[in-house]
Amino acid sequence: MSTLLRLIRRDLAAEWSSGSWWLPVAFFLLVATLYPFAVGTDAQLLARTGGGILWVAALLAALLPVERLFAPDFDAGVLDQLALRGLADESVAAARLLSHTLGFAVPLLIATVPGAALLGLEQETWQRLVIGLAIGAPGLAGLSVTIAAITLGQRGSGALGGLMLLPLGVPVLIFGAGMLDPMGSSAMLFLCAASLLLVAVTPFAAGAALRAARER
Repeated sequence: MSTLLRLIRRDLAAEWSSGSWWLPVAFFLLVATLYPFAVGTDAQLLARTGGGILWVAALLAALLPVERLFAPDFDAGVLDQLALRGLADESVAAARLLSHTLGFAVPLLIATVPGAALLGLEQETWQRLVIGLAIGAPGLAGLSVTIAAITLGQRGSGALGGLMLLPLGVPVLIFGAGMLDPMGSSAMLFLCAASLLLVAVTPFAAGAALRAARER
């Protein structure tokens, strides 16, 4: 357990010290900034569609760190050393899931404040957006970790990861955007189920992919 906790702290410290957390946030805010230029200054249109656009931005932002989740440790032989110490690949994947969730989801939730202001979202819509992202972001993080493990060591892993993540992330996007509707209480339940499923599957799917990557 102590080894696992140290691994989580190391992954989280590496994510924050490398500055990789700011790239999804910058992309998220860039979308919120540019969207009004595309559709015009109609405040009602922006308020009505802005929440959905921020959900799309969050899904696309989840693509950005995929290549850096396992590749540095894989190239440096860290994954092999952890395996030699008896740490299961599933535990390594679970630790990366937790650290990436904290490093990805927390800054993204904070970024919704200026993002909502740029799009003129009402407070109630912003609150539903924050709740939805808080539920769905761990699922998106889990999906990123799984795809990073599956594409580890492959050529064009970034493009391949994007092709895999976008379709698999659609249920989270649909139910998350559905939560923006005041009558979308059922969407919250489906979003919880989808996110929980992704989080539960990630350690096993990513662990198996890491093991396969090490054996190649």
